Amino acid sequence: MAVLAATLAVVVAGCGGNKDRPSLGQVHGRVRLDGAPLAHAIVIFKPEAVGRESMGVTDANGDYVLKYIRDDFGGVVGKNAVRISTQRSNDPRTETLPEKYNKRTTLAANVTPGDNQINFDLTSK
Repeated sequence: MAVLAATLAVVVAGCGGNKDRPSLGQVHGRVRLDGAPLAHAIVIFKPEAVGRESMGVTDANGDYVLKYIRDDFGGVVGKNAVRISTQRSNDPRTETLPEKYNKRTTLAANVTPGDNQINFDLTSK
């Protein structure tokens, strides 16, 4: 019975760990379009190095907080390509932002360990 308990302890300790998770920095900020808050936009950080994308959605004030996975918040430390989109379906006609902010993004951000406030001031032209 002691062997079974010890084996279970090792298996449980190995499950759900973050040993394969890259280093994350906490990322939050504000998105504005032509000087006004951009509500309900999807903000995605895609790391240049290893790691999955992080995503956040802006609130009525244009504020966002990135989430990595489940209860892990933040973005992968290092250079990230950033996409911001208002598209809610696969219909490209629903996108209201220029492609330079999403499909053909020119946006990038460097995430550092710790707290990162990264704001985006976009223009409709």
